[in-house]
Amino acid sequence: MNDVLVIGGGTAGLSGALTLARARRAVLVIDSGSPRNAPAGGVHNYLGRENTPPAELLRIGREEVRSYGGRILDGTAVSAERAGGGFTVTLADGSAVRGRRLLVATGVSDELPEMPELLGLAERWGRDVLHCPYCHGTEVAERPVGVLSTGPLAEHTVLQWRQWTSRLVLLTHTGPAPKDPGLLAARGIGVVDGEVSGLDVAGDRLTGVTLAGGRKVPLEALVVAPRPVVHSGLLSGLGLEPVPLEMAGHVVGERVAADPTGATRVPGVWVAGNVSDPMAQVIVSAAAGMRAGAAINADLIAEGP
Repeated sequence: MNDVLVIGGGTAGLSGALTLARARRAVLVIDSGSPRNAPAGGVHNYLGRENTPPAELLRIGREEVRSYGGRILDGTAVSAERAGGGFTVTLADGSAVRGRRLLVATGVSDELPEMPELLGLAERWGRDVLHCPYCHGTEVAERPVGVLSTGPLAEHTVLQWRQWTSRLVLLTHTGPAPKDPGLLAARGIGVVDGEVSGLDVAGDRLTGVTLAGGRKVPLEALVVAPRPVVHSGLLSGLGLEPVPLEMAGHVVGERVAADPTGATRVPGVWVAGNVSDPMAQVIVSAAAGMRAGAAINADLIAEGP
């Protein structure tokens, strides 16, 4: 039996696996190969790895885990159940693996606003349809950017993006009117009223948006607010369901609750990365994986051989 099954081979999962492998634990990582940040050109704010392509970072991580005896299995875990003092995880191909502990780092998917009229929104995600200024702000600095208002936090978002560009507009679209238009005006942020009806693209480049009345607004990037949807199906069979994720008093998504080490209320099950903290950037997820790995090792030590 494996000491630890790590479900999800992104940054959090690989970091946890590396910590455990270096602790001389028998570790198996099961990875479906669908990282959240795959569309991004590079990882940012990761000291020593700035601008590394996401796929390259994961390749390096896999090599490091294997170098200490950890194993990687390409596949999709579909269910987990407690069995024989540990856990049995069943894969999509019908095979099963066993482990004494579980570290679940399955992450989230970014659910974009439902706007069928904006064809191409998903295809441009991570390139010029963006969400996080810390992830993408530097790459569009002082270029024309629009923030699409679809909820109550649009005003907060546009004020954040003002740090990176002065060529900024809030597109009211279907969201509420700004609570403090004077504050936006004082910071040079324009407000464009009207529902956005389409994206304007020239070649492979976003050039702006078109409003329902026909007005065109030139832009080089569009900021939207996705809803993070937790990949928690595996945990449901163990009695763990996601809880609401709140920001400024508003529910903006969901997360799996855990203590600071990643331990859930189910003994033997830890979570790390975006599955428990959807707002965490890559370096934060890596740190969470390391912390969870150390906690799991301590738990195994307390149990004894």
